[in-house]
Amino acid sequence: VQLQASGGGLVPPGGSLRLSCAASRSISIYSTIAWYRQAPGSERELVALLNSGGTTDYADSVKGRFTISRDNAKNTVYLQMYSLKPEDTAVYYCNGRAGPNNYWGAGTQVTVSS
Repeated sequence: VQLQASGGGLVPPGGSLRLSCAASRSISIYSTIAWYRQAPGSERELVALLNSGGTTDYADSVKGRFTISRDNAKNTVYLQMYSLKPEDTAVYYCNGRAGPNNYWGAGTQVTVSS
């Protein structure tokens, strides 16, 4: 099972980006799919989570600015990010949990800077 994150880049403060996490298998196998991020010198933190029932959860720091969604037909999960701030700068990772298994994709760099 592979997860491939993409869509990162350099954006100015206040800008937007949409990250994509493409799965090599149907995303319906995952009980939860989530986006994490890790800034230099910091621990990896949960940003947004989507469970199989459609329930979402967000870190307080991104509530109202980020939205996690999925396209089952494309086996892809998205993270739409608005009103980006310099403190959102990090490597973003997608994660999928299926039973006892925990899958990570390679990260994508998001840099928010003027």
